[in-house]
Amino acid sequence: MKSVYPLISVTVLLAFSFASSPLSASEQAGEVMQGVPPVRESQVTMANYRQHPYSRWAFRNAGAPLHVVMIPREGQIRELSKPIALGLGAFEVSDLQGKSVGFDQLFKDNYTDGLVIVRGNKLLHENYFSGFTEHSAHIWFSMSKSLASTAFGILVDEGRVDLQASPAKYIPELKGSGFERVTIQQVLDHSTSLDFYETYTDLTTNFARYYAPALNLGWMPGAADVQPDQAEIYGVHDFLARFIKPDLTREPGDNFDYNSSNADVLGWLIARISGLPFETFIQQKIWSKLGAEHDGFIAVDRAYMPAVTGGMNSTTRDAARFGMMVRDRGEYNGQQIVSADWVDATLDISDGLLGNMAANPKYQDESWSAYHNMWWVLNAADGEYCAVGIHGQVIYINRKSDTVMVWFSSQPGASAAKNPNFRVKLNAARQLAGALGS
Repeated sequence: MKSVYPLISVTVLLAFSFASSPLSASEQAGEVMQGVPPVRESQVTMANYRQHPYSRWAFRNAGAPLHVVMIPREGQIRELSKPIALGLGAFEVSDLQGKSVGFDQLFKDNYTDGLVIVRGNKLLHENYFSGFTEHSAHIWFSMSKSLASTAFGILVDEGRVDLQASPAKYIPELKGSGFERVTIQQVLDHSTSLDFYETYTDLTTNFARYYAPALNLGWMPGAADVQPDQAEIYGVHDFLARFIKPDLTREPGDNFDYNSSNADVLGWLIARISGLPFETFIQQKIWSKLGAEHDGFIAVDRAYMPAVTGGMNSTTRDAARFGMMVRDRGEYNGQQIVSADWVDATLDISDGLLGNMAANPKYQDESWSAYHNMWWVLNAADGEYCAVGIHGQVIYINRKSDTVMVWFSSQPGASAAKNPNFRVKLNAARQLAGALGS
């Protein structure tokens, strides 16, 4: 490899990326959760925890506004050396307008909380912003889906599940729902053609009225006071089984339609087939084997069932350890945690998957080539793909450069699509990975 380290400028550019949104005055002043007790206007609540600047505190302390269950670490820690590429944060990348900016500065300007870069088994670089540290936990949001699909691969490896079968084969409660006519593989690829649409802005939708309160990751007046005997839809499993119907104008498999309920079904399958609670399966089969430094934890729904679709929390380094295991085809420390075949299958992209992504207008101007097994694929040939969560959470894997990058963020906008704060960071990561792999 041609080393990039001697080429790295030691001068960090101070100019903001043109694509970034300026930091708010309240954020700059650090006014959230100030005082003992916090003054009222600074208080994080269930109603505001995803709103900037409250989110910067809430995403680092998700167990405060949310209910959680633990995923304890176990065994010897996978040591990560002190960063060895001290100038990497000043490496110049191009923003969305083609202007040069230092790598760390670009990430800081675009609401990043923590950033870790690993090549091979070496920690090249890490940086933390606005009080976040290497020991601070952060919510993953939908990066959790990629963790769930990795765990599901263990059941596939054991021959305990047929990917071409309906989820209703294993979960009879799903008979008559929109999930009965689909295959488990279509669940993994979000090609289930459901009559249910995910939106974070329209509060009149069934997503906001029923799914979000059941999931307990969103706030609606009175939702927290509902008792199990007072509502047909209490927890997420009720919603999946009783509410989601098929879209009869479309066939399963003929489209890509991102929908978080698919991950909830996947988590239900893991628990039902394994006979273990989802969090226990994750702890026993993955988290305990990664050499994690800290306990993880996952938010739960109103019925105290894990929010598989978006509730995982960990430190940045531990998220990187998970990414390293996936990059290394499921292996860590001589142990095959999940089979190489299952990991490799994520990068086996069919023409149908390519066509489904290309046909979705929401993603036509984005970098993704496909979505498969609950991972976002950039370049399958280079082994370049990502786990992605709302508000700017990313595990970026690049096999060609032997690189894993993780960044946690508190972006004001939820969606990754069309979001300049998200785009500029992903583009910068790809530029750096290209340099590291040259």
